[in-house]
Amino acid sequence: MPVAHVCDYSIVVPVYYNEGSLRYTADRIFDEVFAAYPERRGEIVFVDDGSGDGSFDELSAIYREHPECVRVFRLSRNFGQVNAWWCGLENTSGPVVVVSADGQDPIDLIPTMLKRHFDNGVEVVIATRESREDGGWRRLTSSIVYNCIRKFGNADMPPGGFDFFFIGAKAKRALLSRWQPNTFFQVRVLELGFRREMIPYRREERKAGVSRWTFSKKLTYMMDGVLGHSYVPIRFMSLMGICFSALSFVMALFFFVAYFFNPSVVRGWTPIVLLVLFVGGIQMLMIGVLGEYLWRVLAQTRGAPPYVVDEELSSVNENPRTSYGQAVIG
Repeated sequence: MPVAHVCDYSIVVPVYYNEGSLRYTADRIFDEVFAAYPERRGEIVFVDDGSGDGSFDELSAIYREHPECVRVFRLSRNFGQVNAWWCGLENTSGPVVVVSADGQDPIDLIPTMLKRHFDNGVEVVIATRESREDGGWRRLTSSIVYNCIRKFGNADMPPGGFDFFFIGAKAKRALLSRWQPNTFFQVRVLELGFRREMIPYRREERKAGVSRWTFSKKLTYMMDGVLGHSYVPIRFMSLMGICFSALSFVMALFFFVAYFFNPSVVRGWTPIVLLVLFVGGIQMLMIGVLGEYLWRVLAQTRGAPPYVVDEELSSVNENPRTSYGQAVIG
């Protein structure tokens, strides 16, 4: 693992097709955090999650201009936002602020988050979206995802969710103690149990480019949250089994009694076919849910690394190297 700059805190910025907004984000951090909060020394850690545009070139230029407080990790492929966060957390030595690269999060909140920690001892500070300037479809899908997580994953999840947060060194060590694939990262942060505070904000309009956070990715992430942090699907399957067992008993009793009064009531194959198709569909659904759980168990036991670093730009380590999760190859 690379040696981090000697600093009081780090700002981790995951990057995925963010060409055009990275300079804006970096300049705001320099002006609204480093300059506004000079009593604490910080650094920016950019994690390029396999972007196929000019994001890495833009990050390289920012690094060359500020090698004393900027580091860049380029992953070998797209591993996903959670894995990019994990890379940033593993490669920093102290408290961390995680903020998006698209300019939608208010950078000027970061000094407030830092002061809540350094002055008041708050270990986790979460910036919650009170409102957002995204389109109607994005607001709707995000609302569906986070409401499901609130209901079935963790009731403390803010209604608008979050991906802009601060985590102290103690909380970070607890979080990094175990890598868990196919998880809902925000729920894991909420489950840490450390003292936390929430700060509401208005999510701004995207400064450049188009978001790659599609509905299908949101749906997959929501399934990770429900299946990984809730017993509801398993309990639902058990409840369905009890209900169908009771229903079959009632139907058997009904046909048994009806046979003595009207033998023709049990004739006809249409009700039988419909019942078989319905029960078969329920069984396939339950098998699918079990398959989802089995896949997560397999992913956990395989021990695959959460990320692979293809290139690192750092003044501490001038020789670029490839790192494989926590181990270094070379």
